[in-house]
Amino acid sequence: MFHSSSREWLAASVLSQSADSFVAYLQEHQFEAATVQVYLHVAGHFGRWLTEQRLPLSAIDELLVDRFVVEHLPECRCPAPCQRGKPNIRAAVTHLLEVLRNRGLISTPLLGPLAVHEELTDFDAYLDGIAGLAAATRTSRRMWVRKFLLDRFGNGPIRIDRLKPGDIAAFLRNNCGTYTPGTCGVLGGSLRSYFRFRALQFGDRVEPLSAAVPTVARWRLDTLPKHLTAEEVRRFLAAFDRNSSVGKRSFAMARCLVDLGLRAGEVAAIELEDLRWREGTLAVSGGKSRRVDILPLPDLTGRAIVEYLRNARPHSDSRALFLRHRAPLDVAITAEFVRGAVRRAFASCGLADRYTGTHVLRHTAAQRMLCADASLKEVADVLRHRSLGTTTIYTKVNLPRLVAIAAPWPEERP
Repeated sequence: MFHSSSREWLAASVLSQSADSFVAYLQEHQFEAATVQVYLHVAGHFGRWLTEQRLPLSAIDELLVDRFVVEHLPECRCPAPCQRGKPNIRAAVTHLLEVLRNRGLISTPLLGPLAVHEELTDFDAYLDGIAGLAAATRTSRRMWVRKFLLDRFGNGPIRIDRLKPGDIAAFLRNNCGTYTPGTCGVLGGSLRSYFRFRALQFGDRVEPLSAAVPTVARWRLDTLPKHLTAEEVRRFLAAFDRNSSVGKRSFAMARCLVDLGLRAGEVAAIELEDLRWREGTLAVSGGKSRRVDILPLPDLTGRAIVEYLRNARPHSDSRALFLRHRAPLDVAITAEFVRGAVRRAFASCGLADRYTGTHVLRHTAAQRMLCADASLKEVADVLRHRSLGTTTIYTKVNLPRLVAIAAPWPEERP
């Protein structure tokens, strides 16, 4: 039962008109009744604090929530049944803020100063509508450009005409010292992309600025791509508890990674309509490009997905294949869910000291195809590389073939 004190606090606060919407949101996302009650107590406690501070609805954002948690909770003397547990409070208020934003009652959070926020919003629209980049790539480029804009302009207006090549060099010099060559290359590419945006949208003369971004030297073929051995693949797949619903979900995701070489984001993006059972194919989207690719669905992968669909997937109207198993139940998993499942499996089977991410499974899929006598072009098609040159990194992983063509080591001269 929702305690009368919490109900009164909520009714007397600026959140009063959103209480029913908050409850409907929690019930729609299949939160348990006990969790709904706890979250309503949190909303009542938060509403009481807003009233005491005389804060309007428009003032609510993530920073205000931090104030509530950091300043109020340690000194809280509010009577029961107010909630003081930080995990419950942050979880509840996160959902409350989403309800308020969906109703248009509070603004979306700013990505730093207003000028930077507006610039990044326009830049993202360019990356999406004109450059046609995937969401993950856009997020990465916004992150680096945001860092650059804050470093160069702080809270002031963005004046590209005042930038000089030396400013670019200084920023890169101060920020690339601790990064790998690959990360430095991504940073440089993000800046070049931003300067192209400025030139196209505003006519800025950015040629000297783009020229000041150095090309990072990388030798892609100097090492062997990391991949799991056949025995390590067996141990990895055996690490999943296939008797639990979460384990069935994780095992099905792992088979998509190992058998098809999908990226984590592509696994998270699979929808029910993408599984074309009669044709035995899977439509893959959600990757680096906007295109949809059709891949053959291996028997073992299909069986793992069927087991998940029949015996583990929560009942939901969502068309996403892989769903959360804790409320909100009808929400699709994210790429981080996929990565987390893989990390836990590596830890469980004793491989965490060698492998951490999901990309090693993509390398493993390529290595297994090559060792099964697939051509480089076939590997490129399955991995959906735009250029066959990208696939050449795998020419070194088929060690049996390399041994067969290796020249004998010259005998030592007497």
